[in-house]
Amino acid sequence: MGNLLYIIAFILIIGWLIGFIGYGVGGIIHILLVIAIIAVLMQFIQERRSI
Repeated sequence: MGNLLYIIAFILIIGWLIGFIGYGVGGIIHILLVIAIIAVLMQFIQERRSI
C-alpha cells in the first residue's frame, strides 16, 4: 500500500510538470501537485505511526 501512494504521487507530479511546461492549463495543474503532496504526506504520517 505504501509503494502505491508513492507511485501515484510520482505520476501526479510528472503530470503536473508536463501540464505546467506544455499546456499552461492553470488551476487543474496545481491541483495535481497538491494531491501529490498530500499523498506523500499521508504516507510519511502512516510510516511514523507504525514505528
